[in-house]
Amino acid sequence: MKLSESVKPISYLKAHASEIINDISTNRKTFIITQNGEAKVIVQDLETYEQTKESLALLKIISQSKKSLNDGNYKTHTKAFRDLKKQIKKIQ
Repeated sequence: MKLSESVKPISYLKAHASEIINDISTNRKTFIITQNGEAKVIVQDLETYEQTKESLALLKIISQSKKSLNDGNYKTHTKAFRDLKKQIKKIQ
């Protein structure tokens, strides 16, 4: 999809809301809506939005993990399992 085809003014959205929603739902298109010539909002289907949010969350986790690793703030798997076994023994 060409970006130029997905940029629409708010007046187009108002006049063709049903058509745009159908196109978004059917073809998983994303529209950029402008107001006074400036891009203001993105309109996309819910599934695409959810996938984007999940991807961003995973990237954030990876970034935090990399920072922890670089800062030396981690446990080896051996130490983690040893600590878990100690906690289980305390519970039993």
